Amino acid sequence: MDVFSRTFLPAAAQTGLAVQTVSRHMPVFRQCVGSGDATILVARCSRPDRAATGEYLLLLTHRRLVVTQQTRVWHRLRLHLNTELRELSNVTWSPDPRNQSVMLAATAIDGVRERFVIHTPHPKQVWHLDTLLHHAFRTRLRPTTERVVATVTAASAVASGPRRVPAR
Repeated sequence: MDVFSRTFLPAAAQTGLAVQTVSRHMPVFRQCVGSGDATILVARCSRPDRAATGEYLLLLTHRRLVVTQQTRVWHRLRLHLNTELRELSNVTWSPDPRNQSVMLAATAIDGVRERFVIHTPHPKQVWHLDTLLHHAFRTRLRPTTERVVATVTAASAVASGPRRVPAR
C-alpha cells in the first residue's frame, strides 16, 4: 500500500466523511496526487460566493491542493482545482470557532482568487484545522532565497570586508 492510500482514509475519518463520499471522489484524487504524497486534510467545503453550485471536497497533501465538485442535480464529479502548493500565492485562512468553520482563500497561478469555507462538527476541530493549515502553508513552504549563515574573513579579504557564504 502506498503512502497516499495509507494516509487518505484516516484523514477523511478525522473530519467525519462518509465512506461512500470518499469512494466516489477517490478516482479523481488518484489522478491528481502521486502515490508518495501524504494526505494532510480531506474535508467537505463550500464556496461562499457560489452556494448553489454543488458540493466540494478538498484534499490537501504536502505538495498539492485538489478540490473536486459534485453537481447537485446529476451528482457528476468534476475537478475544480488541482495545483501545487508552491504555485499558490496570498494563502490566508481565518478560523471562526463560533460558526465552527475555517475560511480558506488562495490565489491560483492563473490569478483567480479561490475561497472555500470548511465547516466542522465541533469547535475544537476548528483549531485542529488551523494547525494543519499552518503546518502545510507556513512551515513547509520556504522562500527560495539564499540564507546567510556565516561570514568568513580571510587575510586577503580583510581589506575588502567580510564575504557571505550562502547556505546549501
